[in-house]
Amino acid sequence: MARPSTVFVCSACAASTPKWQGQCPSCGQWNVLERREAPRPGAAAREPAIPLRLDSAPEPARCPSGQGELDRVLGGGIVPGSVTLLGGDPGIGKSTLLLQVAAQVAAGGGSVLYASGEESASQVALRARRLGLAASTLEMLPETHLEAVLARAAERKAALLVVDSIQTVRSGEMDASAGAVSQLRECTAQLVRFAKSTGTAVILIGHVTKDGAIAGPRVLEHLVDTVLYFESEAGSRFRIVRAIKNRFGAVNELAFFAMTGTGLKEVRNPSAIFLARAAQPAAGSIVTVMREGGRPLLIELQALVDRMRFGAPRRIAQGLDANRLAMLLAVLSRHAAVSLQEHDVFVNAVGGVRIEETAWDLPVGIALASSLQSRPVPDSLVSFGEVGLTGEVRPVAYGEERLQEAAKQGFRLAVVPRENAPRKPIEGLGVIAVSRVDEALGAALSHSRAAPAQAPPPPPKSAPARS
Repeated sequence: MARPSTVFVCSACAASTPKWQGQCPSCGQWNVLERREAPRPGAAAREPAIPLRLDSAPEPARCPSGQGELDRVLGGGIVPGSVTLLGGDPGIGKSTLLLQVAAQVAAGGGSVLYASGEESASQVALRARRLGLAASTLEMLPETHLEAVLARAAERKAALLVVDSIQTVRSGEMDASAGAVSQLRECTAQLVRFAKSTGTAVILIGHVTKDGAIAGPRVLEHLVDTVLYFESEAGSRFRIVRAIKNRFGAVNELAFFAMTGTGLKEVRNPSAIFLARAAQPAAGSIVTVMREGGRPLLIELQALVDRMRFGAPRRIAQGLDANRLAMLLAVLSRHAAVSLQEHDVFVNAVGGVRIEETAWDLPVGIALASSLQSRPVPDSLVSFGEVGLTGEVRPVAYGEERLQEAAKQGFRLAVVPRENAPRKPIEGLGVIAVSRVDEALGAALSHSRAAPAQAPPPPPKSAPARS
């Protein structure tokens, strides 16, 4: 019988070569090639092909996680046999959230296995006691060997398996250490096969790099069904979970939590996080309505225009696209007579949220003009819309839903694109439909009032003359 052919795979970049070399020909690192058996050509498929019948495919029975916000991000709950990858900065609350989910699923009657390679059983028990959690069917397994974790999960017929974290477990089939590229790829692949064959839902915690991406090869995100990211502004107690990939629901859906002494609590009205405004209207502040996933959110945008002191003017955007901000400044200069060539420009989305859509163009333009002219926009005004290079105001998706959410939150005036004007009047909300950016600035600032001028500081007292 012919011997199976072998290849040598790089543990750093996953490139393969037919012969062993001291240096990887792809990434250039030394002593990283590992021997593997190449797949035999013409191998028979283990499972027979079956016809695809959409009418016979039942909707999977989802398991509630006990956190309504997390269920929203997952698409309605935890799908049996799914694999979810949760990443985030150290200390942001990944282990706390999943320990709460594991305890709540176990309290509902499901068998749950929490495998931790970073903490001992006593440490996890201490944290569970601090969070006030108690579940008789929740089992803690301090283990880093993947085969032992899978054997225990299969023995318990676990409905949910939590692995904290994927960078700490290792498979005996690989010689590399835990956290290596080859170990991450192999362990994730084994967990995916286990989930699909047994119906056990698997949730993995992943470390992130200094750039905020999940550590390891991008193949991890391709293998799993759902990828979630924990986000938070420095010093804030609020946490945002964003779905980057989801095979069972919408992507870019957001879940909002608040970190408390007893764990993460759901935020039922997330718009309240971003609308903690000053008591008096301030120049450069305006509220917009963005849409993330399946719901609209009201976000306060702030702009500050200051005369340039030295060097080139600065353009700083927090939570917004800096390149799009530069384009918007050019449009305002050309089509709205708002020249900021000699000014520093700072734009911020309050609350640490990042806005990916283009509906912030129009409100940021209004906020920049408000800051430049020191004319506060009324605190009851809301705006959204995309601005084109020729100065036109373009519509955005779900305009009427945005307006209804603004009216629900107590806003009384909206400056929106003409195509987003509602077909039927919305009770309590006046809508100003515009088609040009200069028209929008004039409509918004006509309802503003000049900011009170500050009294100049008193001149310094001169020193008494010497006799």
